[in-house]
Amino acid sequence: MIAGNDGKPMLEGMTVIDLTSVVFGPYATQILADYGAQVIKIERPGGDVYRHGSAPAKTRGMGPGFIALNRGKKSLMLDLKDAGDAQILRDLLQSADVFVHNIRAEAIARLGFDYETIKALNPQLIYVHCVGFGSDGPYAGLQAYDDVIQAATGAATLLPRVDGDVRPRYLPSLIADKVAGLHAAYATIAAVTHRLRTGKGQHVEVPMFEAFASFMMKEHLDAKTFNPPNGDAGYSRQVDPDRQPFPTQDGWISIVPYTLPQFPQVIALLGDPDMAGEERFKDARGIMQASAQLYQRMGQLTQTKTTAQCLEALRAHNIPCMPVTDLNDVIDDPHLRESGFIERSEHPSEGALFQMREPNRFSDWQPGPLGHAPQLGEHDEEFRGGQDD
Repeated sequence: MIAGNDGKPMLEGMTVIDLTSVVFGPYATQILADYGAQVIKIERPGGDVYRHGSAPAKTRGMGPGFIALNRGKKSLMLDLKDAGDAQILRDLLQSADVFVHNIRAEAIARLGFDYETIKALNPQLIYVHCVGFGSDGPYAGLQAYDDVIQAATGAATLLPRVDGDVRPRYLPSLIADKVAGLHAAYATIAAVTHRLRTGKGQHVEVPMFEAFASFMMKEHLDAKTFNPPNGDAGYSRQVDPDRQPFPTQDGWISIVPYTLPQFPQVIALLGDPDMAGEERFKDARGIMQASAQLYQRMGQLTQTKTTAQCLEALRAHNIPCMPVTDLNDVIDDPHLRESGFIERSEHPSEGALFQMREPNRFSDWQPGPLGHAPQLGEHDEEFRGGQDD
């Protein structure tokens, strides 16, 4: 099923049937496609709603978000309420390796594609169900979107801890969807590895709520780890209002004095050796007690220099720092361009595009050119076998 060390894509030979939409599921299957799996994206008439993104596209239904999450896949349009179309999907599942969907359990059962039914067709199938909430809790079956998951996991209360504005706010990213997608990708690979060892397929449930709660609370569970707790949740370093980007003469800079001795060192390098040499900073306790003052003084000193001057002074002494890059400028970052992470490609219908490669690097495999996102139903003829003639 998975090709060996023969120079071929690592997941070549794996067939994934992708009945997902929007971000959570498509992100997981895009990763599998990047590594060489054949991903057949099943779309209802009208297509994945995420085809219609916020930025204008050359072709209707080819929005930038859809392009980013569905490259390298094949699109097959099926109406699963139609008996003939449903049979096409059953035929595909009989020989597939992985089936990923994000339809609620009751609805997928009504369509005849629940796990027990499909297991009878293909016992070795890895059946991955992307859900909002785990099936063994009181929220089972509720609809879930990124916003509600951020709300339920405490993520919306992080910014108030930092800036004092008591209004809960969402982190401005589809972060819960994307984190859950990563969980779905690695869970799929784990199940495939298990099948290689045992020959058995299985049902895999990936709940967005639990996945994102796990992600968020790795550091933020903090004092609530202990029973009884010895404090509140929230990792203090991450919710410190003073630990924020600092203004310079021409922009902003992130400076991270990670070890305690680096705090007074940064103050000295930025131009205030007198404060850095104060007796209270001779031991760790004194530095910790004055951390807010030290951060505030850093912010005052950076304003006397350009970003380049700050970077030069700090990097010469191995102090972690980076300029704050505007979202519009990330695509032009010289490291991302020169490392090959940003790739320019030609899409058959959309023309020149910039795409981001999978970030991981392997010593025994080099990825080929990135695939393109399909138009709706682009591969119907391939899988219908002339049925519509």
